[in-house]
Amino acid sequence: MKRQFTNILTEEVAVTAAFYVELLGMTPQFSSDWFVNLVDPETPGLELGILNQTSDIVPVRAQKAPAGVILTFVVDDCDTVYERARALNAVIVEAPRDLPYGQRRMVVRDPAGTFVDISSPVR
Repeated sequence: MKRQFTNILTEEVAVTAAFYVELLGMTPQFSSDWFVNLVDPETPGLELGILNQTSDIVPVRAQKAPAGVILTFVVDDCDTVYERARALNAVIVEAPRDLPYGQRRMVVRDPAGTFVDISSPVR
């Protein structure tokens, strides 16, 4: 295997890509009007694609709004990312809370409607 990354399907490629840049500090490796490939400058190999859901390369059956997906990002400090999410006026599904398995977690929705779980180890 050479690479692996998840693509988020969205009608707003630039807006959705900007959300991940601002929230998680990802940087564009490739950018066009129909696709943006984001990378994490601190984690080689961590990539995220933002793809126009009506692009010709997306199968017709997949061009509807996504459902049943939660993206999880483990960060150093969930509360810091929560403050960034609030500053971005992100839809907060769950504010940060400690979970019994040793993680502090929050859940937001990105501009495409994808659920995003931001977790960090409980200190």
